Amino acid sequence: MKLHEYQSKALLRECGIAVPDGHLAITVDEARAFAAELFEAGCGRVAVKAQVHAGGRGKGGGIKLAKSPSEAKQAASEILGMTLHTPQTPPEGKLVRKVYIEAGSDIARELYLAILLDRSAEKFAIVASTEGGMEIEDVAEKTPEKILTVHVEPNLGLRDYQIRQLGFGLGLDAETIAKFVPFVRGLFNLFIEKDASQVEINPLVITGDGDVIALDGKINFDDGALYRNPDIAAMRDPDEEDDRERQAAELDLAHAEIGTASRREGV
Repeated sequence: MKLHEYQSKALLRECGIAVPDGHLAITVDEARAFAAELFEAGCGRVAVKAQVHAGGRGKGGGIKLAKSPSEAKQAASEILGMTLHTPQTPPEGKLVRKVYIEAGSDIARELYLAILLDRSAEKFAIVASTEGGMEIEDVAEKTPEKILTVHVEPNLGLRDYQIRQLGFGLGLDAETIAKFVPFVRGLFNLFIEKDASQVEINPLVITGDGDVIALDGKINFDDGALYRNPDIAAMRDPDEEDDRERQAAELDLAHAEIGTASRREGV
């Protein structure tokens, strides 16, 4: 099961992980009102971000910056109702039904960070790169030397020295690493406690003040473990799922089982 960015960030915030202030809007008037709140709080600009289960939204026109509430309303009017096409959407694209209005950030550096299960190694893997904001597949193909991986033994857990090792590999200074360690620790705890199959922060931003924040967030979950996390299961968005995913949810099956079940039933 996948979460929207706004859902992922709410979960990150609950776990003490820094994210920019933001609000979900489903109408252009809501977008303008929430943008006005952020500007009144001292924000210099806001991002209006399409909420769909797909990456590459910026390239497809699904993310726009605004310097005033009226600009935010205009951006929302252009994004809401559009059919977004990115390399990660199906050929027919994704209909945008809601947008996230988020405070702009002071970006000094953009990094990539993800936590997932490396089944071949039978360990957890923390993957990081200095090439934040890019598709990690492109980085792996063109500049694989820029991808750093730390494996975590399930029986031992994540150690702080492993996070520091990753931070130094990313070129972070000691002061920033002191903030990077609890950030990664929080992500890893979320990954384990909520039975996530992947937690991806792209980009992970280092601000001008040296703070570490999640500018974007993508969290996927093991469907087979959702019974242990009913709060996560309640976040499912059927509008973003294809027919197979909806069928799987209704039958309480994993995706891989659908084809087998269909053949077994003669469908």
